[in-house]
Amino acid sequence: MASYQKILLCYDGSREGRKALRCGADLALDLKAETHLLSVVDMRSSIAQSAGLLTDVACGRFEDTARDILEEGVNWLTERGVQAHGHFAFGNPIDEIASLANQLQVDLVVVGHRCRTGLSRWWMGAGNTPLLDRVSCSILVACSSVAEQQQAAA
Repeated sequence: MASYQKILLCYDGSREGRKALRCGADLALDLKAETHLLSVVDMRSSIAQSAGLLTDVACGRFEDTARDILEEGVNWLTERGVQAHGHFAFGNPIDEIASLANQLQVDLVVVGHRCRTGLSRWWMGAGNTPLLDRVSCSILVACSSVAEQQQAAA
């Protein structure tokens, strides 16, 4: 098995993101790995939903929310004994994950996955180069079990 000494966890506050955070935290503790946590504000979807009419105030609220999510993730990891370096970015999540993973030269990227939408969310993005082709490290995809999905739907 590969030795993962530097891990990048991707966290967006979603159920899938929390699953990735839990899996990544367990690995980081077991392997005593240097841990980084990334939160990305994807303004493309927000701008598209508002027909390009987002105000500076609205954009600032998106940033505040993403920073709160990042802080929540770092605090959660810290409470469990994982010392993590927080990173925040604006842009396409695939672009930002790949960029930071390559910049930090991580051994492993951990992402969450919404089983009902296909793996395209993280590694086949809409018209983007797949995440798999953009990083030179392993990728762990944390998937929710059927029971977890049913519990969330109830």
